[in-house]
Amino acid sequence: MKQGWPADVLHGRGRQLLLFAFIVVALIILILVVGTPGQSSLSLSHASKWSDGDFTHLIIVAGHAIYTGVSFAESDDEAYWNLHAYQKGTVPSFLLHIQKAVEMAAEDASALLIFSGGATSYDAGPRSEAESYWYIANARNWFGHEIVRNRAITEEFARDSFQNLMFSICRFREVTGSYPKKITMVSFAFKRVRFEEHHRVALRLPEENFAFVGVDMDDAQRRQANEDYDKLHVISAFTDDPYGCSGTLLEKRATRNPFMEHASYPAGCPELSQLFAYCGKDVFSGALPW
Repeated sequence: MKQGWPADVLHGRGRQLLLFAFIVVALIILILVVGTPGQSSLSLSHASKWSDGDFTHLIIVAGHAIYTGVSFAESDDEAYWNLHAYQKGTVPSFLLHIQKAVEMAAEDASALLIFSGGATSYDAGPRSEAESYWYIANARNWFGHEIVRNRAITEEFARDSFQNLMFSICRFREVTGSYPKKITMVSFAFKRVRFEEHHRVALRLPEENFAFVGVDMDDAQRRQANEDYDKLHVISAFTDDPYGCSGTLLEKRATRNPFMEHASYPAGCPELSQLFAYCGKDVFSGALPW
């Protein structure tokens, strides 16, 4: 007949097991509250961080294409971008848009940087322009301004330049709880007239609170060709249809939504509900929060 453990040993072993169990439970609670080793505490406080009232400046980068590569460190290679024929040679400009916006955000602690642009190409898969730009900035260590990573988000439903602007304003409101007091748009230089004289006017944004930063590496001849095309086709279309809600502009948005995604807007910006529902040639005359 086997003898059991002495009572004093069992008693001591029981205390050890109880202590071990207590330590395990305490560690689990600590991990749930604080996070695992190496996890940034910022990732657990984003919900309150975005709405802390510190953001007043919205910086928008309008996306133009989707990066399809696996390594975002290779984003300067045009072969890994889903490009239209007329976009060949423009990748350096995309990268400059990202860098310029990051640098501006780094200089202004009140700035929230939004990369805007949806999943616009079936061939590129369900990756968005905005997501591409965010990960490129991240792969490049935010061009020496890593603090901007904590103030950069995406808006992944815009299908044209007007939506880049309006949807980003809504996205700002969605995550901060307020509307921006200043807006800076970063895009190709030839789109200045489109944004300043058409999209801004359609949204009735105060001129003194809106800035456009044009950045590109195209030569003078190409820039002129782009400006001529923009005036003849895009600007004329938005002149007749400022909100892009009918005709060719609406059709173009449909072709740029191959995965049939639907934005939640204006759920995140209820003050703009009437604006989102409006469709007309005249400028919207309803109430706006700015």
